[in-house]
Amino acid sequence: MPEKETKRLASQKKTPSTQAGEYVREEIEHIREGKHGARSAKQAIAIGLSKARRAGVQLGPPPGGKKAPKATTRKPSPKR
Repeated sequence: MPEKETKRLASQKKTPSTQAGEYVREEIEHIREGKHGARSAKQAIAIGLSKARRAGVQLGPPPGGKKAPKATTRKPSPKR
């Protein structure tokens, strides 16, 4: 749950990316303070962006990553 101060600071920002930046900054501070055990900056960014989306910041969808090609279905071997 984002802190009230973070919500207030984010609402003062104009663009969604800078609003989300407040949530990410808050999350990085939590990691430095040892409030939870995220291990890397990438995790802090992901958690902060997730909190921003939940708070209503109009960000784009999270990246889908590389998609594996669909496996083609084949007939079973006649020996089976």
